[in-house]
Amino acid sequence: MLQRGLLYTGVTRARKLVVLVGAQKALAMAVRNVDARRRVTLLKQRLQVVGGDSASMP
Repeated sequence: MLQRGLLYTGVTRARKLVVLVGAQKALAMAVRNVDARRRVTLLKQRLQVVGGDSASMP
């Protein structure tokens, strides 16, 4: 889970305070890790089931 995008999302969604717990080395690794992998969430398929038609989805 040492991914830059996840760290960025967590920090930027905080409204008042962010507390990062862990090793400083792990945080540094996350900041340097720019490898973004495609997430497999099945969101499109779930929306098709709920909405019925997939013609309006890209």
